[in-house]
Amino acid sequence: MDYKKCASEILSAIGGKENLASAAHCATRLRLVIADNGKVKKETLENIDGVKGVFEAAGQLQIIIGTGTVNKVFAEFIALAGVEAASKDDVKAAAAAQAPAYKRAIKTLGDIFVPIIPAIVATGLLNGLLGGLSKAFPGMADSYLFALLDMFSNTALVFLPILIAISAAKIFGGNIYLGGVIGMIMIHPNLVNAWSAGSGAETQTLWSWFGLWNIQNTGYQGHVIPVVIAVLIMCIIEKKLHKVVPETFDLFVTPLLSVLITGFLTLTLIGPVFSQLETWVLSFAKALIAIPFGIGAFIMGGVYAPTVVAGVHHMYNAIELAMLADNGMNTWMPIATAANVAQGAAALAVAFKTRQQKVKSMALPASLSAFMGITEPAIFGVNVRYGKPLIAGMAGGACGAAIASLMGVYATANGVTGIFGFLITTESFVGYLLTFVVASAVAFILSYIMYKDPETVMAAEAPVSENNGKTKINTDRDFDDNCVYSPLKGRAVAMKDVPDDTFAAEVLGLGAAVEPEEGRVVAPADGEVSTLFDTKHAIGLMLDNGMEMLIHIGINTVELGGEGFTAHIADGEKFKRGQTLITFDPDFIKSKGFNITTPVIITNPDDYAEVKMSADGKVDFLDELIKTKKG
Repeated sequence: MDYKKCASEILSAIGGKENLASAAHCATRLRLVIADNGKVKKETLENIDGVKGVFEAAGQLQIIIGTGTVNKVFAEFIALAGVEAASKDDVKAAAAAQAPAYKRAIKTLGDIFVPIIPAIVATGLLNGLLGGLSKAFPGMADSYLFALLDMFSNTALVFLPILIAISAAKIFGGNIYLGGVIGMIMIHPNLVNAWSAGSGAETQTLWSWFGLWNIQNTGYQGHVIPVVIAVLIMCIIEKKLHKVVPETFDLFVTPLLSVLITGFLTLTLIGPVFSQLETWVLSFAKALIAIPFGIGAFIMGGVYAPTVVAGVHHMYNAIELAMLADNGMNTWMPIATAANVAQGAAALAVAFKTRQQKVKSMALPASLSAFMGITEPAIFGVNVRYGKPLIAGMAGGACGAAIASLMGVYATANGVTGIFGFLITTESFVGYLLTFVVASAVAFILSYIMYKDPETVMAAEAPVSENNGKTKINTDRDFDDNCVYSPLKGRAVAMKDVPDDTFAAEVLGLGAAVEPEEGRVVAPADGEVSTLFDTKHAIGLMLDNGMEMLIHIGINTVELGGEGFTAHIADGEKFKRGQTLITFDPDFIKSKGFNITTPVIITNPDDYAEVKMSADGKVDFLDELIKTKKG
């Protein structure tokens, strides 16, 4: 692979270095922040040799190159662009700064909740396992060990406001320990536990606003958004105080006033207002899922993938955490799983159906990743790119989500979907399995039916017509499978007369050559492309009659790096006799000092008792060139 050529073509396709804001790479991808996405030529990017896929996510243009190669392309890329390499965090920050305000807000929620997920997963897994074990062994629930483990299993949810407060303070740039104090205030033992209050425990007035609005002394267990807002206010106050308080007093005054002001506002205003708003949102989400016959879940399962494309799916973390904190039952997670595995199944169908090796090599690993819960490669690399697989995935997600709703599937944690989701759905295992199967099956079948390989042109030029304005190819006459018909028009040349020792010695196989009059190679019979060289100067064919063939345009023309050649077919694609495979510019190739004599080689000669040149002088397209004898 020519790393510099690949990097140069990528830089050109994104609109040049003037359109590049920031660049980094991970193990497999270039991660670029673009100033003006309208200048990016996505189709051109996708067709660059070495590029395995292109998609946009989190405000970044992500170009899949591959492990072990991406770092080499990146080194050439930043040298050509004249920029310094950025870290992934720098690129994320640059991308976030360009996003609309609502997307930045939703991303901020994601940044707060994602670090907490391992704690929720750990306790949620334990909760699910204990539930399954207690059903299998009823006596276990009365044991000391069960009581101990049960205490462990709900710790993260009991103290969730503290975890959220610490994480939020870090994201908002405040003191994480002061943030932790705000979280502790909101679930202080002197306040009536929110779950107890919900069950009818008596509360008293904590604060009264002029006798018009009485605030009860209820804690904030089970709440998420009020904690985030409270810590945001604390961080704003803390930063302001750091600027105005003299350094001599800053250590004492700033923490005191930050906690005092924020604590008062939280328990008397912020907490009551935002907890009510959150309750309404949560009630709406639950009501939507609970619409009879799974209709609400059907809708959400269908639209889930487009929200991922729009980058607003991070808001679901808040809903899931609120559900878990409310009653320990996350009914949103099965909807996410249905949507995710459906997109994976849709990409898998593309991998099975496509005849293009490049698409197959991208779709298969992307689909497996989606079944594990990571959907971006499948959604952006395959399904959005081809359109119909995305729709098939949405349909599968809708059907799977409806099944989850009808069967009452729920999870005991969040942050895990797909195959690993079985670990947190042990109490509704059968329903989750059926959700998984239905979503996958519907999406796979629809995607397989709907997907069709696009017409492939490997360069910007349009394919030439089959008659090329010169020679009309007659494919109606009778053909003999024991003959090889010329893929070019020109003068037949014996292999021993080819001006290259390797070909002349027939090291690569037996056959003949043609000195072409036209810059076109056509299929000598029906078959499939086994190898298309990146430089497009040679192509390997597997013919339906069992013959394996190599057509090598010119001598040493690999040195042209693809200049002067255009492929009209892709790796793994099937073709019909007479179909144009490659066009080339004979005058250009000769002007560069290369001989255009084209060997046509049978590379499995051991399957034949005899292979001999049968043409003499000029040959037209599909004139007999080589005669074979089975043996």
